[in-house]
Amino acid sequence: MYKVEKIKSKKYTVVNGDCMDYLSQIPDHSVDLILTDPPYNIAQYSTGNIDLPGRSALNNDLAEWDLNPIDPSALVADFKRIIKPDGNIFVFTSYNLIGKWHEAFDSEFDTFQFFVWHKTNPAPKIFKNGFLNSCEMIACMWNKGHKWNFSNQNEMHNFFESPICMRPERLSDPKHPAQKPVKLLEHIIKIASNEKDVILDPFMGVGSTGVAALKNNRKFIGIEIEKDYFYAAEKRISDCERGK
Repeated sequence: MYKVEKIKSKKYTVVNGDCMDYLSQIPDHSVDLILTDPPYNIAQYSTGNIDLPGRSALNNDLAEWDLNPIDPSALVADFKRIIKPDGNIFVFTSYNLIGKWHEAFDSEFDTFQFFVWHKTNPAPKIFKNGFLNSCEMIACMWNKGHKWNFSNQNEMHNFFESPICMRPERLSDPKHPAQKPVKLLEHIIKIASNEKDVILDPFMGVGSTGVAALKNNRKFIGIEIEKDYFYAAEKRISDCERGK
């Protein structure tokens, strides 16, 4: 069992621990939206630095935690128990895991769809031997009667464009290789939840989902196993709560 540290506020609860252990402590049907970004397990395919002309080399090595396999089927029972009947689930994933998320969750919910985040400033393809890695997928699950803030047909495509996270938003210490832009997370939160709802991110990272939640008058629960990320997340979310 991983040692758990918890910090609570009126608007958020953040936990430094293993979500596979801590999820069991979250009450039944208490969360309106699960919005999370688990490891993609692509570190095994992505190693070494790439030299870039006129600038520092691109670090192609992902963090060691990405080597730990993620089994989506291990999350089904807790996700179904925690989410409210009218709740939604959005999970960032990659080409190598989208099939596993579909296999685990498709039969458990009325709808399984995907959403695409198009990065307008992806890393360049120096050797020009393939496509730029400019898109990431998000698996989406819900049941009939789920809450949904539909604006208009033109704005409800399952596609969103934004730059990858850059400074000053992107943290340099600790640096998270998969930090998501708050703008993207806000877009999802506004559509798939209402004000004062509870948002859960069991793979919190440096807390971007928490920042997006509080900025839009939602409550937040976040879980992060890496201590450096946890403290960085808590500071960002606490600053957001205080209006900094």
